[in-house]
Amino acid sequence: MSTTRRQPNILLFVTDDHGQWACGPYGNQEVVTPNLDRLAASGVVMENAFTPTPVCSPARASLLTGLTPSQHGVHDYIAMAFDRGPWLAGERTLPELLQEAGYRTGHAGKWHAGNEDEPAPGFDFWFSVGSDYPLLHEGTRDFCNQGRMEAMCGYTDEIIGDQATRFVEADDQRPFFLLVGLTATHGPWSGHPERLVRLYDEVAFGDIPGGESYPFGKQALESQGVDRGREREAQAQYYAAVSHVDEIVGRLVGAVDGAGKLDKTLVVYTSDHGLNCGHHGIWGKGNGTRPLNMVEESIRVPLILNWPGVLPAGMRCGELVDHLDLFQTLAESGQAKLPTDADSAGRSMLPLFVEPDGGGFWREVQFGEYGTVRMARTGRCKLVQRHPSGPDELFDLKSDPRERRNLIASSSYQALRSELSLLIENHFSRYSRPGKSGTLGAELRQHNMTEAWRS
Repeated sequence: MSTTRRQPNILLFVTDDHGQWACGPYGNQEVVTPNLDRLAASGVVMENAFTPTPVCSPARASLLTGLTPSQHGVHDYIAMAFDRGPWLAGERTLPELLQEAGYRTGHAGKWHAGNEDEPAPGFDFWFSVGSDYPLLHEGTRDFCNQGRMEAMCGYTDEIIGDQATRFVEADDQRPFFLLVGLTATHGPWSGHPERLVRLYDEVAFGDIPGGESYPFGKQALESQGVDRGREREAQAQYYAAVSHVDEIVGRLVGAVDGAGKLDKTLVVYTSDHGLNCGHHGIWGKGNGTRPLNMVEESIRVPLILNWPGVLPAGMRCGELVDHLDLFQTLAESGQAKLPTDADSAGRSMLPLFVEPDGGGFWREVQFGEYGTVRMARTGRCKLVQRHPSGPDELFDLKSDPRERRNLIASSSYQALRSELSLLIENHFSRYSRPGKSGTLGAELRQHNMTEAWRS
């Protein structure tokens, strides 16, 4: 393994709503993901990777900035009607930093971290499937753009793949950074290629626990839109979406290889957050229930890194990591100069892979937030606090991995509850900024019409 590294090309996939559990490298025996399997077999799999927030926009904003939502101020998904003015104004984003470090930078696919109509700062190439490029016909996966770009119609992720391939194959000697935002796994779970849906006609969906219900609130948003009498069809559609994403990944990696650049490319595959497909009786992510949830399927994401000659092949790491760490990892890999006033809770993962001692001590607690909800999760237990007055939850994930028993009132867990509560308080005291803390709730800038803290 090389100890000296040049700036690699960086191909970053951020898929929408791809739960970690629905991925071959994470043990799913039924979903067909041969390309992700190959990336994992010749790269590194982070077994305990998490999102900072289990919903699209804040998760993406955290990956782009290396900051918590309580620092950058994006706390929920951004609806078009509320997408006025920059959401990340004043923040130095990863594409900007890499562009300054000499990279040719591109984006293809879903952005969802602010205005989609114009290229975000830091990008030389921009193709968005946002407000100017609408999905046609809810319930299908067709895309059509008749706007200021050339006319194009077809399956959304195929067109994203076309545009991403165009960027990869350009004749340019600079290292490239390409962010690919694939969308197929987002609801509605219908309209996927029939050839892929049929792959799952006979599967048992053994990775989705059956007969579960959510005892800590009510169903909301996407979770109310699924016909519970036809869940199997929706699950087949979701698995088909994962397989289609896998095909696009294989196609783009192949394009990089065909351009003679694969041996100099860091390929990263992740998702903005996880997803429930009937797990706990929920369909959707953190906002699939009221109150908002932090169940494992909502917060766990796939994270696979592949860098030939630099990262070891077939390595599996159990450290708790998230998108803030990924930001730091990509910035270090690209030799980007971080702002001197940056105060990120993230840490580069590269020492875990390339240093004999793994870079020394790694944190033992994973934090998360979603507006007024905050979480601390250790290797064994998880505390979920809802400001200002609860309800709160405490789970022992070792004895209760399906999160069915709330131990918040258990006398034998009060010391642990106090310890985790103090960790949450100290973490967000440091990693929050005035006017942007999620605990402000309805005082925050409005993101959409369904914010839990306004209802």
